[in-house]
Amino acid sequence: MLDEATRLSGTHTLTGGHRGFDILHVAAALVLRADEFLTFDLNQKRLVEAEGLTVPV
Repeated sequence: MLDEATRLSGTHTLTGGHRGFDILHVAAALVLRADEFLTFDLNQKRLVEAEGLTVPV
């Protein structure tokens, strides 16, 4: 999970300004091969969607 978080951070943090815990949550979802991700944070939603997960309405 930390490798995935490092990749996400390197890929998205400079352009998106994502916070550490947001990155860790998304990394965990990717490692666990989730299809959907629940969030109320619009910035985290952008990260999730950039990584191919969907956020249900």
